[in-house]
Amino acid sequence: MSAVSGTAVHHDLAFLHTSAVHIPTFGQLIQELAPGLHVHHVVDEALLTDAQRIGADDPGIVARVHASMQHAATSGASIVICTCSTIGGAAERTPSYGKFNVARIDRAMADRAVQLGPRILLVAALASTLEPSSLLINESAAAQAQAVQISHLLVEGAWAHFQNGERDAYLQLITDAITKAISTNAAEIDVVVLAQASMAAVADDLNNRGLGKEILASPRLGVAHALAYIRKRDA
Repeated sequence: MSAVSGTAVHHDLAFLHTSAVHIPTFGQLIQELAPGLHVHHVVDEALLTDAQRIGADDPGIVARVHASMQHAATSGASIVICTCSTIGGAAERTPSYGKFNVARIDRAMADRAVQLGPRILLVAALASTLEPSSLLINESAAAQAQAVQISHLLVEGAWAHFQNGERDAYLQLITDAITKAISTNAAEIDVVVLAQASMAAVADDLNNRGLGKEILASPRLGVAHALAYIRKRDA
């Protein structure tokens, strides 16, 4: 587990990432939406690797996720956000003992997807993300008293590109898969949900193409939700 930015400064918000590649994405969002906000980043790549291997609900994994979230809060953050969908459920259950709030980056996206549904296409490059993301959407649907139909699109081969640092190839495979799904099955899709934060650029691209379906990504929605919490707290 590694931390980015020291803890000598009090931070308003902290992120727990399972890849350092997410730091620029969320750093840019903060600069755009709340410039001057003090943010702390913690990276623990082994959490995702091990969750894939033995399951995100394994008690040992859950305990480690909780420890990482609590560690991120030692910077003084009033809210800690997990940006990994696979371990998001465990992160959201972190005991905070009233000292900080916990959140998962994709909950706001799930809420929005339910509002745009009911037919939701859930897209992932990592198979281990599909189940927790589906559970999250169903939780949101239940909370909103809505019925949803979730279909899965696992983009085979994309994750290998991500692991190899081949960002353009990773995003292109996902873009092509979604474009094909919409063109061949548009009547069965009301909204497309990108299960992983690393896919966010795909949403920006496809939403600008006017495909007739909204593509949802978690980073902007999740950060905006956290900032609303901070502003309400400070009001």
